[in-house]
Amino acid sequence: MTKIADLPRNEAGIAAALDELQQAFGDNLLTGQAIREQHGHTTTWIDMQAPDAVVMARSTEEVAQAVRICAAHRVPVIPFGTGTSLEGHVNAPAGGICIDVMQMDRVLEVNAGDLDCRVQPGVTREALNTHLRDQGLFFPIDPGANASLGGMTATRASGTNAVRYGTMKDNVLSLEVVLADGRVIRTGGRARKSSAGYDLTRLFVGSEGTLGIITEITLRLQGIPEAMSSARCSFPTVQAACETVMAVIQYGLPVARIELLDADVVRAVNAYSKLTLPETPLLLLEFHGSEAGVVEQAETFGMLSEEFGGSGYAATTTPEERSKLWQARHDGYWAVLALRPGCKAVATDVCVPISRLADAVVAAQARAEELQLIAPIVGHAGDGNFHASLLIDMDDPEEVARGDAFVSWLAELAISMEGTCTGEHGIGQGKRPYLRKELGAAVDVMATVKAALDPQNILNPGKILPG
Repeated sequence: MTKIADLPRNEAGIAAALDELQQAFGDNLLTGQAIREQHGHTTTWIDMQAPDAVVMARSTEEVAQAVRICAAHRVPVIPFGTGTSLEGHVNAPAGGICIDVMQMDRVLEVNAGDLDCRVQPGVTREALNTHLRDQGLFFPIDPGANASLGGMTATRASGTNAVRYGTMKDNVLSLEVVLADGRVIRTGGRARKSSAGYDLTRLFVGSEGTLGIITEITLRLQGIPEAMSSARCSFPTVQAACETVMAVIQYGLPVARIELLDADVVRAVNAYSKLTLPETPLLLLEFHGSEAGVVEQAETFGMLSEEFGGSGYAATTTPEERSKLWQARHDGYWAVLALRPGCKAVATDVCVPISRLADAVVAAQARAEELQLIAPIVGHAGDGNFHASLLIDMDDPEEVARGDAFVSWLAELAISMEGTCTGEHGIGQGKRPYLRKELGAAVDVMATVKAALDPQNILNPGKILPG
C-alpha cells in the first residue's frame, strides 16, 4: 500500500483563514468532524486525511473568494465533487480547506445545433444525460460511477465508450478556471478548433485540482444513435478474447464499447445479477449507428470471434436486454466484492498498447495466482485499459503486503510495455511513485508549470507531484 505522509501544516494560517471564511460563508462553512472525514474519504486503501473545514460553494465568485482568502494565508485548497476518485485525490495531507462544488449543479446552456453545452462542475453525467434526452443528444463519457463532470474533467476520465468517443480530453471544448490567486480565466470558446496560443484547456484537463479549480465546462455532445446493438461472446481463454479485440480494432469495426470480463468476474456477475452466462472469459460489445449498420457490425464481429474460438455469441437490439447486460457490467464492482465478503476491493488501473493487452492480462493473472491473491479482471479492452480488482483482507498485514507488491508490479509492467500506470483513474497520491518511471524528465517540466501557476503550492498539494 502506498505510504501517504502528512505534509507540514500552516497552523496559524489555517486558523486565520477559518476566521475569515466563517465571516464570508457563515453556515456554508462546515467544520464538523463527520463532514470533514466524508470529504477526506477515499475509495481506495489509502488512509483518509481530512481537511480542516469544508466550504459549500454555490458560484464561481464564491470559489474565487474562498481561494483568495486561502491564498492570503498560504492555506491549502482541495476541490471536491462526488468523491468517487480512486487515488486519494480529495485527501488533505497538509490540512486546509475543501471546496465542495456539488451545489454548482446547473446545466447553463445547451446549443443543440452546435452539439455542445455549458455546465457547472457539480452536474453529474447521469443528470446531464437526463437533461439532454428530450433533445436527442447525449454525453458519451461513462466512467461507471455517477461522477461529477468537474471531477471527470480534472482526472481526464474515460470509461466504457472511450474506444469510439474518446476521453474527457477529446470532449472538453473550454473551461472556466479559478487560479491559485483567485483570478478567473476562460481557456477558450465554443469553436471546434483553434490555433490561438497555448492549449490551456488541455493543460487543466487532467490536472487533478493542482493548477486551478474548474467552475464551468463547455462540452461536446453527440446525437443519440438511431439504433444500438449489444453483443456478447464467450472465449476459452483471456488470450483468445484479447486477440479478438485486437482483430476488431485492426479490422476497423466501429465499436462503441468493447469490454473484457475474465472468468472470475463472470462468475461474480452471474451470482449478483442473476444471469446465466458461461463462466469463461467474456467480451461485451455495443454498436451505434443506423438500423442496418448495427446489425451488420454485430454480424461482422460474430464472424471475427469464431476465428479465435468464440462461442455462445448473441446480439440484441432490444433496449431491455441491452440495459440488463450493461447494468451487469456496471454492477461488476459490487458483484466482485461478494466473492469475498468483508474484504476491500482495490482497483488497479493500467493501460498498454492494444498489441500487448493479451500479454499484460495473462501476466497479471499469473502474478496474482503466484501471490495467492484473488484479482478479478475487467477491461475497456478496445483501448488497452484494464483493471484488476484485488480482494484484500485489510486486517491481514501479510496479505496487504502481497497486494501492495502486485499493484507496484502491475504499474511497472505496464510502463515496461510502453503503456501507462494509469489509463483513467489519475495519479493523485497512489500513483505518484510511478510517474517519473513513466515520464522521466517530463515530470520536471510539470513541476515548473505548477510552480508558475501556484507558487505557494496551495492547490491540492501532495497530488501528482511531491508535496
